[in-house]
Amino acid sequence: VQLQASGGGLVQAGGSLRLSCAASGTIFDIRQMGWFRQAPGKQREVVATLNTRGGNTNYTESVKGRFTISRDIADNRMYLQMNSLKPEDTAVYYCWCYTGQNYWGQGTQVTVSS
Repeated sequence: VQLQASGGGLVQAGGSLRLSCAASGTIFDIRQMGWFRQAPGKQREVVATLNTRGGNTNYTESVKGRFTISRDIADNRMYLQMNSLKPEDTAVYYCWCYTGQNYWGQGTQVTVSS
């Protein structure tokens, strides 16, 4: 599986961004998909996940009510709609999927200015 993330950028606090992740390869094996982020000097953390079999979603507490994970099956894409962005959301965001092993996209920078 290959993952290609895009959509990051610079936005003011309170603004919105939508990240996109294009998947290719043996995508029918994907069991879970999601987004992680890593801020400078911090460990990578999970932001949101989606179970491809049941459609269940999970979010880390700090983004609940602000971020929405979704996917377009026909287009083989996953999205992360980020609203009401805060400076503490600044990080490199990585898309991820699990097929029995983990796959990572290359990361896209999100910077939220105060």
